[in-house]
Amino acid sequence: MQVLFQYNWQVRNNWLKWCEQLSEEELLVERKGGVGNILHTLLHIIDVEYSWIRGLKGESDYEVDFSEYKTVESVKSLSDSLQIEIKQYLESWSNEMEYENVKVSWNEEEYMKGEILRHIIAHEIHHIGQLSVWSRELGLRPVSANLIGRGLMNK
Repeated sequence: MQVLFQYNWQVRNNWLKWCEQLSEEELLVERKGGVGNILHTLLHIIDVEYSWIRGLKGESDYEVDFSEYKTVESVKSLSDSLQIEIKQYLESWSNEMEYENVKVSWNEEEYMKGEILRHIIAHEIHHIGQLSVWSRELGLRPVSANLIGRGLMNK
């Protein structure tokens, strides 16, 4: 599962680099689907990932104030800083944790920890697909979604 998180982070960083070619106005243009615009969709991915990880750890939700993030650099900085804690959690993961139940602060349901990790991965991939559609609508080449060739399985 760590490989898929690493994949998502690589692709996310590729998208953040891709965003550097756009103006701030273009990044914030309201679009159909996603979270409404390119920058906030990336921020939403980060927010959801970190909130669920905090939930897995039994911690309260962390809500990102979208109004504080208007630049690619600020979103990249947030992503990089939160990944440190997420990596530490993933490195402590064991097979025994897969079927442990956990209740998160923003929902009454109980979920299995392994189910939540897989949800985080699928959630980001879903939104990356939306970014690809918007990229093509802008006449730009999207970031590659290929997992193969990224060196993630190298020992």
